[in-house]
Amino acid sequence: MSRIVRCGLIQARNVLDSGHSLAAIKKAMIDKHLKLIEQAARKKVKILCLQELFYGPYFCAEQNIRWYELTERVPDGPTIKLMQKVAAKHRMVIVVPVYEEEMAGLYFNTAAVIDADGRYLGKYRKHHIPHVHPGFWEKFYFTPGDLGYTVFETKYARVGVYICYDRHFPEGARVLGLNGAEIVFNPSATVAGLSEYLWELEQPAHAVANGYFVGAINRVGTEKPWSIGEFYGKSYFCNPRGKIMAQASRDKDEVVVADLDLDMIQEVRRVWQFFRDRRPETYAPLTTQTGRTAAAD
Repeated sequence: MSRIVRCGLIQARNVLDSGHSLAAIKKAMIDKHLKLIEQAARKKVKILCLQELFYGPYFCAEQNIRWYELTERVPDGPTIKLMQKVAAKHRMVIVVPVYEEEMAGLYFNTAAVIDADGRYLGKYRKHHIPHVHPGFWEKFYFTPGDLGYTVFETKYARVGVYICYDRHFPEGARVLGLNGAEIVFNPSATVAGLSEYLWELEQPAHAVANGYFVGAINRVGTEKPWSIGEFYGKSYFCNPRGKIMAQASRDKDEVVVADLDLDMIQEVRRVWQFFRDRRPETYAPLTTQTGRTAAAD
């Protein structure tokens, strides 16, 4: 009998621009997401992932200490506590990306994983922090993640998380596979003209290389007053063969739903024996900065 798990992704437009108070901005986005989560529940979604920094705009478009006030403790902050109640109510696993404060002045781009009974299972902290393009000033806000590539044993599946820019790095995607991930979620915030041509290439490639499902989420709309471009949505699920199974539009709030047959993972891995045929003893250059070895010098 197949292990089929109905999963969902939420992509959404920011509600209030940066001229409003942070409390109002945050409340508006949380209220919007609560309605979208209800919609997912009506569709009988069992595992749901929200977009990167879901309760506000993508504030990394500027460098302003004001946005530090959006941080919360994880899991003891109000948003995670609220989502624990929501998860338990709907018997739904929820991946909740927030701006985390570990201590004063030490902040992370984090996703909390909450099980279907409301238990907090742990968190993933974004490893790779971009500072490479006008409007993506993330090193001003985030410390690189320090918790490894954890796979969370939820009620319905083994779930891994990668966040946005992480998706450009195949090494962590491989570790998630080696750690037993069946589904890897990548909550993101990315704009047209920068990465759209990669959006449907890299993550299906991760799915194929590692034999797991991927759920890729991107927000939608243009966020004022910044002009870094349009968040183009197009959130999707792809299977271990790299085929996109379900995909959202580029400009609408949407709940993307797909039934993932987890037995496909074994089917695919029995054909493509990538884990068997790996040669980890030859990969030492991956752990050096330049990839050069003494022999090469």
